[in-house]
Amino acid sequence: MRRLDCSGFMILLVCAALASGPAGSALAQDKPYPAKSITYLVTFDPGGQSDREARRQQPILEQILGQKVIVDYKVGGGGALGWSELVRSQPDGYLMAGINIPHIILQPLQQQTGYTTEQIVPVAIFQRTPLALAVLKTAPYKDIKEFLAAAEAKPGDISIGGSGTFSGHHVATLRLQKLAGTKFNYVPFTGAAPQITAFLGGHVNAIFGNSDDLVKHADSIRVLAVADEKRFFGFPDTPTLKESGVDMVESIDRGIGLPPKTPESVVKKLEAAFLQIAKDPAIQEQMKKEGFVPLALGHQESKAHIEKMTSVYKDIVKDIKK
Repeated sequence: MRRLDCSGFMILLVCAALASGPAGSALAQDKPYPAKSITYLVTFDPGGQSDREARRQQPILEQILGQKVIVDYKVGGGGALGWSELVRSQPDGYLMAGINIPHIILQPLQQQTGYTTEQIVPVAIFQRTPLALAVLKTAPYKDIKEFLAAAEAKPGDISIGGSGTFSGHHVATLRLQKLAGTKFNYVPFTGAAPQITAFLGGHVNAIFGNSDDLVKHADSIRVLAVADEKRFFGFPDTPTLKESGVDMVESIDRGIGLPPKTPESVVKKLEAAFLQIAKDPAIQEQMKKEGFVPLALGHQESKAHIEKMTSVYKDIVKDIKK
């Protein structure tokens, strides 16, 4: 009787087991990052600033990184739903999320969000939109003084729309009502896109709008005051709130973040890619035309900026609550 020689068959089985087991996984992890497609999570509605910037960056990131970049959405809680998913994700660089400042600071200061500011690893901050108070051109208020006088006459009667709760738009409304000594009805939306749609449709009386949205709809709106240190280049004839006697500055900064414990090598790879895009003169010119203020802060600069703004907003939140 012939004995069956199984040596070749056994070798195949062993190789298959190694490939599918921990050793095989280790071999895959040894490949230079990125070795597969990357998900870019947008935490606000499609069509908003975060989405539009992700779409602008997407094809350039794919060229730089040599892998597909898939834009996906996790909308809700003023961004909190997406950021809580981010911090629970594997720290391997294959899931990154757009981040908004001060949203990622304010939310954990106010309630349980499923994440803390410190858990998010900032890669870069690439964009800023100063906030401005605006009404429709059909509104009866010709300037900020008339608007505040109307609010004082009927506290809570005037509605101001914003993107999310415990966001920059929300805190801007709370600060304005405190500094002006009146009360507004804040109406939160799940992103800037539905905020603008509702505003243009007359569903809210006013908005604290992002500068790019206001530039886009300049023919239909009246910007009463800009919440910035100096006049915004898109509306050079519009005074700042400070010029109008209201001492407040508010903006939304946008960047990209990773889960906690992401390896430094991965952070640096993505930092270099995003800064290459952010420092491109053509990209910066596009942003300016659209009403954005271009930024190019790397990992350490972004981290320092978030820490600084966390200290600032802790004081602001305490002051609002008094």
